[in-house]
Amino acid sequence: MRLAVAISAALLTWSTVPAVAQPNARNGNRAMLEQQVRERAAAITRERLGLTDAQMQQLQRVNTRFGPQLSAVVMEERSSRRQLRQELMAAQPNQARVSTLLDASIRLQKQRIALIEAEQKELAAFLTPVQRARYLALQAQFRNRADQLSRQNSGGRGRGMRRPPPKGEGVR
Repeated sequence: MRLAVAISAALLTWSTVPAVAQPNARNGNRAMLEQQVRERAAAITRERLGLTDAQMQQLQRVNTRFGPQLSAVVMEERSSRRQLRQELMAAQPNQARVSTLLDASIRLQKQRIALIEAEQKELAAFLTPVQRARYLALQAQFRNRADQLSRQNSGGRGRGMRRPPPKGEGVR
């Protein structure tokens, strides 16, 4: 599962994900895999967007600036949703906790959107509108693929594979 998260992060911010240092033999494979993913994602991005060397360098700078922030917000959103699901699956969900988690979810969504808007403003300085639109679509494809890998590594549970609601609590 950790490998899938690392790959997911690499796909989201292909230029900024460092290899995680662990003192075992698998770390070499992990670091190599992360580097391969970053390189492949960069090559795909350059090809599909038709970027020049100068545009590619500028894109890497923008990714370096926004990638870690976006990844952190996405991970917080995921954690908030997971906590909300857990709370809702309780026999007696805590109303105050649910309210707090809903507020956090909305706050994090706003934060993510603000980051995307700021990123898009910077991208507009050197990418055409068509390149920016293609880049957004490519990022979504990378995220979807990373989600697929994550679900495969976590035993298949993911979107569309939810636990059934507790008895007597079907969809209303």
